[in-house]
Amino acid sequence: MGVDVSARGTAVEEHWRQFFRWGPYGLLALAAVLAAASADAVMDGPKTIAAGILAAAALALELRWTAHQRALAAAPAPSAECDGPPGEESAEPAPAVLVPGAPDAASTGYFVLRTALAFALTWLNPFFAVYACMGYFDAVHLLPPRPAPARAGLLVVALTMAGSQAGGLPPRSPLQWVAFGALFALNSVLAVGLSHLGVKEAEKAAERAATIAELARTNARLEQALAENAALQAQLLVQAREAGVADERRRLAAEIHDTLAQGLTGIIAQLQAADAGGDPGQARVHLHRAADLARHSLREARRSVQDLSPVALEHDTLPEALKTTVAAWSERTGITARFTVTGTEEPLHDEVAATLLRIAQEALANTERHSGAARAGVTLSYMGDEITLDVRDDGHGFDPAAVPARGRSGGFGLDGMRVRAERLAGRLTLEAEPGHGTAISARVPLARHD
Repeated sequence: MGVDVSARGTAVEEHWRQFFRWGPYGLLALAAVLAAASADAVMDGPKTIAAGILAAAALALELRWTAHQRALAAAPAPSAECDGPPGEESAEPAPAVLVPGAPDAASTGYFVLRTALAFALTWLNPFFAVYACMGYFDAVHLLPPRPAPARAGLLVVALTMAGSQAGGLPPRSPLQWVAFGALFALNSVLAVGLSHLGVKEAEKAAERAATIAELARTNARLEQALAENAALQAQLLVQAREAGVADERRRLAAEIHDTLAQGLTGIIAQLQAADAGGDPGQARVHLHRAADLARHSLREARRSVQDLSPVALEHDTLPEALKTTVAAWSERTGITARFTVTGTEEPLHDEVAATLLRIAQEALANTERHSGAARAGVTLSYMGDEITLDVRDDGHGFDPAAVPARGRSGGFGLDGMRVRAERLAGRLTLEAEPGHGTAISARVPLARHD
């Protein structure tokens, strides 16, 4: 709609430009035809010759003014650097120029000469007022931008029009003088009043144009801010990924120390005890313990490797991976579980998908270990610029204030899930009450896959 309004405004301005350029020729020609038709009734021989000479002078003036306008139009536009510092935009848009170069000394001189010629022609023949009425339209454009010159020019035009309407200049009877005075007053009020309204309307139009320009600049700044925010979000995701890698390394180091290293230490101790003892039966006991420790360490090593990256996401999207994970968990644990997706599915950044899958796996593991639930539900919701993962169960619940602190082993638990969500500028909320089940909700920005 804004484009259509702007286009209509430009078309109207172009029509006015054409009128100011060619209107005086048309009005002069029409006035000349009417004056010629009424010459026998209005003018004598000398007046007819004088009218012809003045009309020719008016035509020459119009031709000279047109040549001046063409020269201005052909001249190169002023450099933008002269208007202000380089790169600095004007605070307000430039007003529409309907008469090139005006107002200046040339336009003022043109208006004064044309008005004088029109007055003289109207004195000779009232029909030449047709040419004089052009001053009503372009006085405010040709004269200096101050009220006094424009009003003076309009009053002279009103004087010419009133003389024509009263029967010609000068009035020849008291009745004509009364009519002339009344008509002059009427023309003056109409001309000055309408001119004042036109100026006010032009000021409002300039204000509207300035407001539209300011809105355009604001929109441009907003688009730039949105682009910067998108770049910042991408940078945050990269930093979150790097932080996640560092955290995974620390977690693995702690897990290796607390599980594999301790298991290997225990195996060495049992083997040394078996080798040092002389009793074969006691040696078999130590060897049996060493084998148990080795099997336990192997299970821990496999679990650590599996935690390094979500294998389920290698070939599946997050909803597919969650559906497979929930189904496998339900079959293994015997707990009835249901997975639901709401909203329009969109491709996700790898880090977002991996984080939500890990949170779901840990939440289900907590349900299996601690809740005693018979049913569980997992819901993935696409919500515009966010994505939410909800895991609920109908277990015996717990008191969130009584949750123990995160252990040295770096196990994920509630604290670990919260850290994972916060890495992606998200948040994790917990709703739990003894005897009323548990609900975990992770909400993160929906960063799309590049």
